[in-house]
Amino acid sequence: MRTYQRTHPWISFQLDLRQAPPDLWIALGEAASKCEHLSRVPLRPATSQLLHRLYLAKGVAATTAIEGNTLSEEDVLKAIEGKLDVPPSKAYLKQEVENIIEACNLIGSQLASGTLPPLTPKLIHDYNRQVLNRLPLEEGVVPGELRTYSVVVGNVYRGAPAEDCEHLLERLCEWLNGADFKPREGMDAIYAILKAVVAHLYLAWIHPFGDGNGRTARLIEFHILLSAGVPSPAAHLFSNHYNLTRAEYYRQLDRASKSGGDLIPFLNYALRGLVDGLREQLEFVWEQQWDVVWRNYAHERFKDRNSATDTRRRRLALDLGARGDWVPTAEIQELTPQLARAYANKTAKTVQRDLNALHEMGLVDREQRRVRAKREIILSFLPLQRQPSDR
Repeated sequence: MRTYQRTHPWISFQLDLRQAPPDLWIALGEAASKCEHLSRVPLRPATSQLLHRLYLAKGVAATTAIEGNTLSEEDVLKAIEGKLDVPPSKAYLKQEVENIIEACNLIGSQLASGTLPPLTPKLIHDYNRQVLNRLPLEEGVVPGELRTYSVVVGNVYRGAPAEDCEHLLERLCEWLNGADFKPREGMDAIYAILKAVVAHLYLAWIHPFGDGNGRTARLIEFHILLSAGVPSPAAHLFSNHYNLTRAEYYRQLDRASKSGGDLIPFLNYALRGLVDGLREQLEFVWEQQWDVVWRNYAHERFKDRNSATDTRRRRLALDLGARGDWVPTAEIQELTPQLARAYANKTAKTVQRDLNALHEMGLVDREQRRVRAKREIILSFLPLQRQPSDR
């Protein structure tokens, strides 16, 4: 018998979902469905890049913040853009963030080129080496090398025996790549979500390295999700959830081992965060789609109307739509740089005539001293359904 089987019996390489509550299955189905929706929605290039950078920043900021990094999400976004400047005293914080950014970008480029490697012990070693690259480390910690000593995490949890770590990583990869996680047809995302969370939890239990175990576990989680077709913004959501609910994250990790290896509560906790994050991402995407449809509709209403007056009125409708809320009539001429140029030599009466024309076309709503784009008109393009206000 190996030592870990006596000291860490919860590391059993088993996932029994027979007792999983209905809520877990519902959340799994919703998460997989929303991942598919997210992956199939075409976005404008600028919007797609914004979504990618925004959630890369959230994911990187989250996974480093859990370990004590104090750089903000805005700082991480600057680092992604190559614009982050910090004083020497914070250089190590910047380095830690850049390590994760580089690792995520490498995974993305390998995915795009079809060279993303399978999950192996070597890959786990490589990711640990990457997350610790050029960071100040405690004596005895070598990036990418297994620890040779006992370790206690947070004065609460003792990692698996050092002499078993190599064997445990081999067993873990063999299990995750085996029949238990081989997806049935059309269920790739569901199995990937389960596999990613289980990999994270088991790496936290084994704690094979002297440092960087949490960041390595979350990077493996990201790798597994991307390799199964989960869109990159969604693949960062687990890390973001763990950080936003950090106290619960540690409580659930502790509970999972003390329960004797019951994975269901941690899965439930992780899935709730994933689903909430996916709903938020889809709201962002739908808002972009709403804007695209509105702009197309406004252009269609001005089809074959190419006079200078019509061009100005179309611009006014589009810019009011981008604002999305009521605008004081007195501010119309300075609402955007384009409108400022269009009305540079015009009087307030011209603005009023333009607003009257747009109102007659059904493109704006007017009150005494304010106006807004009537974007809700595009709701008529949706399939017939009962609206929330009717319920």
